[in-house]
Order: sequence, then C-alpha cells, then structure tokens
Amino acid sequence: MAIFIACLGLFGLAAFTAEQRTKEIGVRKVLGASVASIVTLLSKDFVKLVLIAIVISSPIAWYVMNQWLQGFAYKTDISWWVFALAGLLAVGIALLTVSVQSIKAALMNPMKSLRSE
Repeated sequence: MAIFIACLGLFGLAAFTAEQRTKEIGVRKVLGASVASIVTLLSKDFVKLVLIAIVISSPIAWYVMNQWLQGFAYKTDISWWVFALAGLLAVGIALLTVSVQSIKAALMNPMKSLRSE
C-alpha cells in the first residue's frame, strides 16, 4: 500500500513537471528532438532523486537492521545484494511511474503547447 501511495505521488509530481515544461518540450520537438531524448530529459531528474535517497538510506537501514538482528539467538548477517536489489527495484518502479507521464508529454503535438502563447 505504501509503494502504491508513493507511486501516486511520484506520478503527480511527474505530471506537474511535464505540465510546467510543455513549452520547452514543444520547442525541443520542433527542433527535432526524439521521443527518447525527451523521456530521458524528464526522467533524469527523478532518477537522480531516487539514487540520492538510496545512497542516504542504505547505510542507515544496514546499521538498524544489523543492530536488530544481533538481538536474536541465531546470528545472521545482511548481504549487500539485498540493498542493491531493493535499490534497483526502487529505480525501476520510479522509471516505470515517471515514464508513463514522460511518454505522454513527448508524444504530444508541439503546436498545441506553442500556440497557447
């Protein structure tokens, strides 16, 4: 449920960003930008934020989990790949959520955004 709510927030933020940058997207399309380059342009900012969140949260989560697991009778360690897998999954979900809105903005007719001036 928390992942779904986070994805809704990310989707709303992506929609707001695409709406704010409609004129820029229109000008880029008129000048010959491809759909892939526009999607990359819009998704790059969100991926940076998710990567920064992963870098900050992974050491904290490792420390807290390690302290919690030391309280049990059977000692176990947390592998690094658990955090790598969680980070890749978070980046994948963020890209999937943002790319829907980015593709929609990239496929929009550039004349609609430029004509409203």
